[in-house]
Amino acid sequence: MQNIETNDNYWMPFTANAGFKADPRMIQRAKGMYYYDAEDRQILDSCSGLYTHAAGHSHPKIVEAVEKQLKTLDYAMAFQFGHPGAFELAERVADLTPGNLNKIFYTNSGSEAVETSLKIALAYHAARGESQRTRFVGREKGYHGVNFGGLSVGGIARNKNGFGPGLPHVHHMRNAYLSESRFTKGQPSEGWELADDLEQIVQTYGADTIAACIVEPIAGSAGIFVPPEGYLQRLRKICDRYGILLIFDEVICGFGRTGKAFGAHSFDVTPDIITMAKALTNGTIPMGAVACDTALYDAIAEGKDENVVELFHGYTYSGHPVACAAGLATLQVYEDEKLFERAEEMAGKFRDLVFSLNDLNIVRDIRSYGLLAGIDLEPGDKPGDRGYDLMKTCFEEGMVLRTSGDTFVLAPALIAEEGQLEEMIAIIRKSLAKWAA
Repeated sequence: MQNIETNDNYWMPFTANAGFKADPRMIQRAKGMYYYDAEDRQILDSCSGLYTHAAGHSHPKIVEAVEKQLKTLDYAMAFQFGHPGAFELAERVADLTPGNLNKIFYTNSGSEAVETSLKIALAYHAARGESQRTRFVGREKGYHGVNFGGLSVGGIARNKNGFGPGLPHVHHMRNAYLSESRFTKGQPSEGWELADDLEQIVQTYGADTIAACIVEPIAGSAGIFVPPEGYLQRLRKICDRYGILLIFDEVICGFGRTGKAFGAHSFDVTPDIITMAKALTNGTIPMGAVACDTALYDAIAEGKDENVVELFHGYTYSGHPVACAAGLATLQVYEDEKLFERAEEMAGKFRDLVFSLNDLNIVRDIRSYGLLAGIDLEPGDKPGDRGYDLMKTCFEEGMVLRTSGDTFVLAPALIAEEGQLEEMIAIIRKSLAKWAA
């Protein structure tokens, strides 16, 4: 039998499997801001798991809630049956969402939350007698998961390549970022007019054919692109004018990452639908959710008999009792420890530390908002090689780093201390020394 740590049976996701198995980076346990390997070497987590662990790893109150739930109700079928935790968590989530986004539909991931949001949009328009509204509008650089709906509205080419055309009638706006915005701290002042790409799509295909426009408030996976001032407000106005639903994918931005409960709060724009996952349960148990305006639910349910299913959609594990317990404990931790407020307070220091890297000639751009930052490197002979090498070097130096091509992303947990943020930047600077002047 092969070494079980790195056998050939496990096909790893979004991973160069051959490269990993030739030089494994194995994690054994985690606590707070740190991972630990088999030798108990402390490894700083610079991306909160995968934007998941806003309250840090293995938070005792969340672990305790999960353990307690497993001993009482491990699973309850969500089709035609319920359990108290699902209703309680829905109420707690609705308390955090803006406007009237008070109807909560559970999924198991962000990808599934996006699929669900697209289905709800189609169902809403059909219920109102506008079933011809089947087009969706996404955005270049947008990431909306890996299911076919999410791939279709997403705008990252390498995620789409090899998987066919996806959904029909999907259009993309340009990425909401201009080259003159490089090294802008916070929201750029230029580029709000990029929202008029939606107006152009309306004029080309007809408003009455478009179901929804979906964007991340801050484009996350592609490298943290912060929207220009007025951009999201402009999108909201165009959607209102033409009866198009506006969907915010907040799988990354949600639950304090921008210093508020959701990016919608930070940018003062209320969409019709919000998708969420990751930090909903502090990454402890997989879970996603869709929050939609009550008016959407009412339109879909209107006129239907009480014994009729309003939306033929759902998942075996929708509202899983253990995930709900983790979610309830997580939201309580956020409240008790005032982590959203803490993120807002730490954002300025974090931004200044990240921008201190702009003295390195290898750094071609830096973008930051809240506790999110994206840093582009000058590519080497082969695009992506420097990012990959940086990720490996940082691990050797004691830090997990999230890279995408020659861009790396920082998203520290909301519990991060100033010294830990300084440590992140010091490790990156040391790891870049071979290329930087």
